[in-house]
Formats: sequence, C-alpha cells, structure tokens
Amino acid sequence: MSEIQHWYLHADLDAFFASVEQLDHPEYKGKPVIVGGLPGDKRSVVSTASYEARVFGVHSAMPTYQAYKLCPQGIFVHGRMQRYAELSYQIMSIFKEYSPDVEQMSIDEAFIDITGTEKLFGPPEETAMRIKQQVKQMTGLTVSIGLAATKYHAKLASDMKKPDGFYFIPPGTEQAFMLQLPLKKVFGIGTKTLENLNYHGIHTTRDVYEKSLDTLQFLFGRNTGQFLYNTVRALETETFSRESKTHSLSAETTFPCDVYDVYSLETALLDLCHGVFFRLLRENGFSKTVMVKIRYEDFTTVSIQEKTSSNILIIDTFYEIAKRLLEKKYDVKRGVRLLGVGLENILHEEKDVQQELFEDENKKKQAVEKAILSLEKKHPDIKIKKARLFEKQK
Repeated sequence: MSEIQHWYLHADLDAFFASVEQLDHPEYKGKPVIVGGLPGDKRSVVSTASYEARVFGVHSAMPTYQAYKLCPQGIFVHGRMQRYAELSYQIMSIFKEYSPDVEQMSIDEAFIDITGTEKLFGPPEETAMRIKQQVKQMTGLTVSIGLAATKYHAKLASDMKKPDGFYFIPPGTEQAFMLQLPLKKVFGIGTKTLENLNYHGIHTTRDVYEKSLDTLQFLFGRNTGQFLYNTVRALETETFSRESKTHSLSAETTFPCDVYDVYSLETALLDLCHGVFFRLLRENGFSKTVMVKIRYEDFTTVSIQEKTSSNILIIDTFYEIAKRLLEKKYDVKRGVRLLGVGLENILHEEKDVQQELFEDENKKKQAVEKAILSLEKKHPDIKIKKARLFEKQK
C-alpha cells in the first residue's frame, strides 16, 4: 500500500488590519496605512502596516513615534478588533468549505489540511487558487498561500510572493528550497540569532548546512543548534500542533524582529485576546483557564496557565489574566520571537459556575459584545469600536 501524500496550505491574510482599513475606507487605497495608535499616543506601537507603509521601513511592534518619523505622511488609525474578528471569521469559514481540518493560528493566518481532497476539488494547486479567488470575491481582501507536504514548509512558502501570492514547494524539493532561502526568511531565526550567525561567519543556509550538529550546538546552544541543523536539511522543525485531550482555542503571532518592550508585548497580547475571545463567543463556549505562550530569540519556549474560580465572561477579564501571566513569566532580559494566548478546557454549556461579585454586570457586558458581533454580521457597513484605555504614565 502506497503512503498517503499529505498536503498543507498555509493561508496568511496580507497586512490584514491595514487591508481592512483600506477596504472600509476606499480613500486609503494605495496609501501608507499604519494601524495601532496615533502619533501623539504615548507608548503606542504599530500593530500592522500596509505594504505602502512598509516601503518606508515601518513594521509591526515598532513604536508609533518611530513610525511617524519614517513615514509622516502615513495614515495612522486605532485598530477595530471587532471588525477584524468578523472578517476573520468569514474567511476561516471559507477555508472550512475545503477541509474539515482548519487550524487557525491567529486572527489572520491558518493551516488547511487538504490531504485527500483531490477528488472533490482537484489538484492541490487548483484548490489553493480557488480559495484565494473565493476570499477575494466574498471579502475584497487578498490572501497569500503556501503549499507543501509539511506545515513548516507551507508557512515558509506563503511568505515567498507576498502580497496576494502563491508558492508551491513540490515534495522532494524541500532541502533544495531551504538551501536557497535567505537566512532572514527562515522561520524561527530571530534578529539576535541572525546577528550571532553572522558574527560566526555564517551568512547563508548553505553555510549552516556545512556545519556539523556538534559545531552548531557548541556555538549556539543545544536547542538553537538542533533547530538550525534540522531546518536546512528540511527536517520538520515545527508541527504547529494544537492537539489536546480537551477543546481549546488559541492564537499566536510571530514578530518580524525580536521584541524586548513589555508594552509592545501587551499590545500584541490584547490583539490576540480579542481574536480568541470572539471565536469563543461564536462557539457559545465557556472557559475558566487562560494560557500564555512565549518563545524567545533562542527558540526556547515557555508557557504558563491559570484557572479561575468562575467562567471568563468578558474580554477585559481575559486580557487582564493573560497580561498578569505574561508579566509573571516573561524574562525581561530576553527578546521575544513569538507570543501566544489561549483558552483551555472549553465547554459549551455553563456548569458549576461559582457566583462571583459583579458576575451579573459581566454577563451584561458579554451580552453587549455578542450583540456587537451579531449587528456587524448582519450589517457589515456598521463599525463599532471597542477602545483601549491607555495606562497613565508613572
């Protein structure tokens, strides 16, 4: 019996938040749009920059004041998470039309396992193009898709021809692909690791390939050395698996450069919490357990979770718990490459809910948040924004 050929798509919405702003405001089309904060906002950071803004060097996690210096003509706007969550849900629903196995990694990216769907939708390349076309027709947004036999290589492929791109890595060509890939494009190599590689005279993936495992681990440590050795040889280094014994919802983001600023991490955490919580509301689910995941520049990963005495009913509670966990676990001396947040042990009916002070008020707030989702779903032209209250400076 022949072995089953696995096919994975990695779908990445192009400059998602900024693209939504350009979609909803046609006058922004073709202009540099920077989502996150206004130039006068203290300590605000860039959440997403349009491709027009990226030309000036603006990128996510950059302080807004720095983005303004690079691109003073940019259009600076606050984010509208409810609107982004609504469109994300619509697009993820499109993905699910092509596979029962859609693994949403964040509000703007997902893996789609299309193994065995050839009889339904044709060759995997055609399926990818059909998905791209349907997303464009139904939402007006573009998505870049990578196709490969593993999730890791599908993710790398999706970044090759942005925006609105498609890239296919045929089975058996993964190592050749890795050996021509610039080091800075290797998922898992952060800014500090890249600088360290260059310091030791390693400038290409082929340079890495020519080093022994012992040498790489001696120079860069056990975890990073093993990762470098595996990745250039096309040995899968990240499965992105979310399998667990209980149902959970989670999201994560990989920063374009290592992040050291706590406020930038908290802002990214807020975006992630919004996406996860609105998915929970759409499922009519309940959870008492919050998880935060941190991956540092050397590829080491830590996580922490907390179980509350009662169900988490509103976004504010979710974010405050996640923020507290981040502050408890984060090593401020190390750069963060990836940040994730999740809700664990999700149920779809309320059980054993301990009465808490302000519970009735929180349920009222949750009802408002559900009403916002319902209203925006029926009337996409209506825009309702949940504002963030910036903390006073000490």
